Amino acid sequence: MDDIPVKREGIKKGIYLLPNLCTTASLFCGFYSIVSSLKGEFVTAAWAILAAGIFDFMDGRIARLTKANSEFGVEYDSLVDLASFGLAPGVLVYTWALQPFDRIGWLAAFLFFACGALRLARFNVQSDNVEKRYFQGLPIPVAAYVLATFVIFHDYLYDIPPLKSWFVLVMTVVLALLMVSTFRYYSFKQVDFKSRWSFFMLVIFVGVFFLIAAEPKVTMFFVVLTYVTTGILEEIITRRKSKALLGKFRAWKSLKVEASSEEDDDSGEGYRDVGTSEDPDDDDQNDQQLHH
Repeated sequence: MDDIPVKREGIKKGIYLLPNLCTTASLFCGFYSIVSSLKGEFVTAAWAILAAGIFDFMDGRIARLTKANSEFGVEYDSLVDLASFGLAPGVLVYTWALQPFDRIGWLAAFLFFACGALRLARFNVQSDNVEKRYFQGLPIPVAAYVLATFVIFHDYLYDIPPLKSWFVLVMTVVLALLMVSTFRYYSFKQVDFKSRWSFFMLVIFVGVFFLIAAEPKVTMFFVVLTYVTTGILEEIITRRKSKALLGKFRAWKSLKVEASSEEDDDSGEGYRDVGTSEDPDDDDQNDQQLHH
């Protein structure tokens, strides 16, 4: 029996060139970061991750502005994000600070990489109906930026890699867990930059750029860390509000039960026992009749 040749179908509609070029540039930066980490050039590797984040931001904005969204672009962007913001930061943090921990060190780096993959998989499933105004869990580019900016910040302070930093180990694990958590982080996707804004908003943006440009090796880490902290604080505030509402509901429910029980007691006082007489003379007459 002859084998039936299978016809391979390509991408009939083609691909959008400009956003996918930005995605490829992000992939190149991630790969270059890995190569730099293996060569011991940790600061260069960190800056390459930051550059990958810029290209990742650009490809999404360009795709939305030019209406060049496609299923191919979504899948390609997700794979590139895993390489540039999952694998590259994992290799960087392991070769930079976690290698002295031996097994615990590379397991922490793998945990960061694996949680990043899970975070991206969940995002792809929930992007249409859940993750619009808020991200569910810390976005993987932000987690990668925390590690990359901390490498730059530490090099600015000490000029040498840490020998055996428990702080970096704990930070890596915490970032991994935040990515797969349900903490809410503002996505900025619904911010309309084409509409009219207040003049003071422009002043605020200029002030933020000034702070970052004044000493970027220091301010970038704290700006990213502030964003990470907002999700944790919002979760704490939300939980407190939920507990307060739950407490009020339980108090209202207990008051309602007590009120209903008091009504039952009041209604029970109107009923009397038919066989019991309230007049003591009647009881004496009954006793005399029984005696006779």
